[in-house]
Amino acid sequence: MENVSKKSFSMLTDRPGKALLLFAFPLILGNLFQQFYNIMDSVVVGKFVSENALASVGASYAVTNVFIAVAIGGGMGSSVIISQFLGAGRLTKMKTAVSTTLISFLVISAALGAFGLAFNDRILSLMNVPDNIFADAALYLRIYFWGLPFLFMYNVQASVFNSLGDSRTPLKLLIFSSLLNIVLDLLFVIEFHMAVRGVAVATLIAQGLSAALSFLILMRKLRGYRQDEEDFRFYDREMAASMTRVALPSILQQSIVQLGILLVQSVVNTFGSSVIAGYSAGTRIESISIVPMLAIGNAMSTFTAQNMGAGNQKRVKEGYRVCYFALAGFAVVLCVLTQLFGSLFISAFLDAEASAEAFSVGMAYAGFISFFYIFIGLKATTDGLLRGAGDMKVFTAANLANLAIRVFVANYFAPRYGVQFVWYAVPLGWAANYLISFVWYLTGHWSRIRLVEKKG
Repeated sequence: MENVSKKSFSMLTDRPGKALLLFAFPLILGNLFQQFYNIMDSVVVGKFVSENALASVGASYAVTNVFIAVAIGGGMGSSVIISQFLGAGRLTKMKTAVSTTLISFLVISAALGAFGLAFNDRILSLMNVPDNIFADAALYLRIYFWGLPFLFMYNVQASVFNSLGDSRTPLKLLIFSSLLNIVLDLLFVIEFHMAVRGVAVATLIAQGLSAALSFLILMRKLRGYRQDEEDFRFYDREMAASMTRVALPSILQQSIVQLGILLVQSVVNTFGSSVIAGYSAGTRIESISIVPMLAIGNAMSTFTAQNMGAGNQKRVKEGYRVCYFALAGFAVVLCVLTQLFGSLFISAFLDAEASAEAFSVGMAYAGFISFFYIFIGLKATTDGLLRGAGDMKVFTAANLANLAIRVFVANYFAPRYGVQFVWYAVPLGWAANYLISFVWYLTGHWSRIRLVEKKG
């Protein structure tokens, strides 16, 4: 079928449990490195600059994640079509889908970067960022927007690799970029005393190099697939429209989650810089902890897409059942680790004595949310199956429900009864999202959708 390793096709041939876990583990490691890479900005400024510097990066983080969500959501949505063409054996169409995806998101990222630069300060003002951290938050965000095309292209290309059954190459690239980012963070902040500017520039350089290397490796990999009788096109408008129908709800899903965090962050910002710093540290612990859950969801999306392309719906159901056992195991382990070592994790960002209030807030958030990691896992896996099948309407509605619950509870209750209601809202949104998606999964509607036809 092609001149690449059989492991690229284990999603179609190996036992579902084995295929999903072997594919998910590099995703888990890769996402951990990506989180580590992002978190190092907070660790370095929190430890070597000031609590206010940590708060400024934390306030910007909610904004940057919205744009990251567009890149990840678009890549994941487009990868569904790529995976289904691969599963159907239509390799030239698969290559056209890859090329169309890369060109589309390069244009989109440039437009969003320009938008961000134009409205940088306005966005932070709408988020109620306090005056004492506003200038640093604006500086961090401005540099981030200059590097947005690099971030987009790396994340979209990582989704393309995953859609081809290759989760190892993105892992290797992430290890490289994470280590480079750490070295540059320490160099610019400790040696050159660049403070917040230093961590922003370090991230831009690491992302730029990763995006360039990823592109070169992807082009080489695609040359390993033989041409068939179908015509290759660099950009196919009809295919772009088809991909948009799947990618747009996926972008909305990813963006909804991050938009919810952004709106919730604006509530947290009204409680002052100490609470912002503590909440920022707590959410960093959460972002690391939920990586295995999200990785299993992403693996389920690729697994579903390739097997739907091959017309094997029964195998998709088998894989989905296996995911429940993996999620339960991860949820228990992660909760226990957070309860036992939460203070150690928070101390990586904050000094318990010098930043007592911030430290207390971070501990409270991380300790509470750790009991509910199972819900984000169930949500991510069920959403992944629906996305992989191309069944996007209820998928989108479930994520809108998640957003509505989180924003309402945070905005209505937190100003009246305390910042703790910001984190009470999180598991409520996750649980509602999962229940809506799961009920729709039970209808079997997803199993009757055909996005591409199998090669005759």
